[in-house]
Amino acid sequence: DIHYQGCLVNIYCLVDDSSSWIVPHAVTLCNKITDKGHKAKLVFNQSDISQCDVAFYLGCTSIVKRSAMDKANSNIVVHPSDLPKGRGFSPIAWQVLEGKNIITVTLFEATEKVDNGDVYFRGTINLDGTELNNEIKEKQGGITVDLCLKYIQNYGNCLRYKQEGDSTYYQRRTISDSQIDPHKTIADQFELLRVVDNERYPAFFRYRDSRYTIKIYKDKEKNVSEKER
Repeated sequence: DIHYQGCLVNIYCLVDDSSSWIVPHAVTLCNKITDKGHKAKLVFNQSDISQCDVAFYLGCTSIVKRSAMDKANSNIVVHPSDLPKGRGFSPIAWQVLEGKNIITVTLFEATEKVDNGDVYFRGTINLDGTELNNEIKEKQGGITVDLCLKYIQNYGNCLRYKQEGDSTYYQRRTISDSQIDPHKTIADQFELLRVVDNERYPAFFRYRDSRYTIKIYKDKEKNVSEKER
């Protein structure tokens, strides 16, 4: 039972890009919350947030204005890094490129300073090193929903604590970050191939005065031999 002191909790979920990969997970979150008798509404513009108990900001690419945050008693962000380490942009992609397969995810109270608020809960994404971008995003979406539900389940009784330690920051990834070196092996660049997006920012390389695009997909069957194909 996730009722807060027997009362209904009013929740908004903001995704500021209606085409974002996280939209299906935001829909799942809203459905699971409403299944418990609470109010949850998915919106795509921060101006559509009305007075509420909780506002979840999921996959947002723009800074939320103070005027929107003032409408919620609690403003929650889920960031896939061990804050204060890994503040900034595309933290999962950068961590995969660093060779990490265990990635901490932090649910925290949003403030006007990006990725700086008090922490409520942490979770973990466990990778085996074979996942491509879509599979990584699926795991990220799953832990995001789980942490948000945990917050609602404990709403009004969540302990919070300041972020501790030195801060590090990741820069925004650009199209050029998906460039492959044709003189290196696939194995040497496999982590980069794992985090590129086949549609939005596919891998590419330049060779003999031309540019070539690479799209990568995982075969559904594992360890398929040539004779079985």
